[in-house]
Amino acid sequence: MLRTARKVAHITDRRRDIAVEVKIGVQHAPREIVLESGQSPEEVERVVAEALAGKSQLLSLVDEHGRKVLVPADRLAYVEIGEPAPRKVGFGAL
Repeated sequence: MLRTARKVAHITDRRRDIAVEVKIGVQHAPREIVLESGQSPEEVERVVAEALAGKSQLLSLVDEHGRKVLVPADRLAYVEIGEPAPRKVGFGAL
């Protein structure tokens, strides 16, 4: 059991180093919302599907800084979910 806990902790730690870019188009808004999310692409897709299905009135996502982004579900034009990519750190990120 100890090995399993270490393995889960390792996977969780590694997941924090992965960011998914999410672009949200909002009706009657000239610009799209772009955020880097620590959620997996599957989690983002599930939340978007629930909002579009009417299970919730708001699309709620959390960015990598812990800020919550709320968009009314009836105003969604599109949601683009990028591939998971490692977060860039340091001067090499420029």
